[in-house]
Amino acid sequence: MEMIRIANLTKKFGSFTALNGVDLTVNGGEVFGFIGPNGSGKTTTIRVLLGILKKTEGDVAVFGKDAWADAVEIHKRLAYVPGDVNLWPNLTGGEVIDLFLSLRGTIDTDKRDQLIEKFDLDPTKKCRTYSKGNRQKVGLIAALASDADLFILDEPTSGLDPLMERLFQEHVNELRAEGKCIFLSSHILSEVEKLCDRVAIIREGEIIESGSLADLRHLTRTHLLVKTKTPLTDLTSFDGVHEVHESENGLSFQVDSEKIDEIIRHISRFGIEKIESAPPKLEDLFMRHYEGKKEVPSGGETDD
Repeated sequence: MEMIRIANLTKKFGSFTALNGVDLTVNGGEVFGFIGPNGSGKTTTIRVLLGILKKTEGDVAVFGKDAWADAVEIHKRLAYVPGDVNLWPNLTGGEVIDLFLSLRGTIDTDKRDQLIEKFDLDPTKKCRTYSKGNRQKVGLIAALASDADLFILDEPTSGLDPLMERLFQEHVNELRAEGKCIFLSSHILSEVEKLCDRVAIIREGEIIESGSLADLRHLTRTHLLVKTKTPLTDLTSFDGVHEVHESENGLSFQVDSEKIDEIIRHISRFGIEKIESAPPKLEDLFMRHYEGKKEVPSGGETDD
């Protein structure tokens, strides 16, 4: 079932075009990764989806309803966690969680309490005393304890330690198994790679790549570490070989995936003693798209 449909979305702020012809579809039962550096348009896209910003052109539908005109109805089935959760300073974390959940009607207290325990949150403390990580926990617990059909998560693990990140990933996998839809914006590429069924890369307000990881990995480079009986020569003369480095362990380099067969045949002429390969990663693909660009994903994003 199609949960999100974005067609030719354009968003302008005066003469500045923040989004230019964005096309996306996201289905139920899948985790969709949305990645790009600061200023690329991720948060702007999410704000249009949430009905916070009005599109300039195009169509944006959530659950088949118009994201702007039907925002109130849409939000009854939607949970959202921003990258920097702001809370009422004089309320406790538990009070804020209950407030968010009460807006949906009934509160599943068992589910809420289990999440509070798992995320190791003290719900009796005032929100003004919370660290950024604990504020994120409040937002995540309120979202995960709800019975939403669509979860829009914008840098949701910002400020969390690795243990909490792993716990978050487990819950995302559970939601997918339940047929829920998760729209995940993240700069943590390993997180996207672990969780997402499909990804889209946005740059300067335009989608430059989208598809499953299998679809996109043909564009990535495989890392090789090779040790040969006789010195390996002429490697840099091949197209598709990059970042060649020599060490006591051998020669390390990257190879465009479509050139691996040709390179292995060349290496075998020198007598292979050892060869190690690391599979291509989403990060390699991402960095290839941003080579030569000043901005690369180095941290959380507060605004686009």
